[in-house]
Amino acid sequence: MTSTVTPGASAEQQAEIDRYLGTYREMAGFVPPRIQARFDRLARTNPELLLAQEKVRNLVTYTDALDQKTVQLILFAVLSVQLRDAAKIHGHAARRAGASWEELQAAIDLAYLFGGVSIANHAPAILDGVAELETKAAAEEGAIR
Repeated sequence: MTSTVTPGASAEQQAEIDRYLGTYREMAGFVPPRIQARFDRLARTNPELLLAQEKVRNLVTYTDALDQKTVQLILFAVLSVQLRDAAKIHGHAARRAGASWEELQAAIDLAYLFGGVSIANHAPAILDGVAELETKAAAEEGAIR
């Protein structure tokens, strides 16, 4: 049996990959570790899939119909209902896009309507995680300057 060796991203694909990585840095101030790992692996093994994933993500995330603060608040609430740790990244992104702590609390309160007491119980840790990411992003952005 023969195996197919994928040489990795071409120079053109790598430029597009770097542009997509930049959208995460703009959104969060850093590239979240799991996202970086996905980029690293797929850039080597299946850059076309990586680019397809990111094209779809960007099509729905960067829409003219909603501003980024609203997009990030919606993602924050959806991920909070699911008790996903990525909620804190999108809460942080909402803050970077201009959301107040009161708006984050209102979004997580809406999540409570569909997730119940578990969401209310996790809310303080989620919001603490957002604050930690703000500190991390500020440190990383300060190191880059």
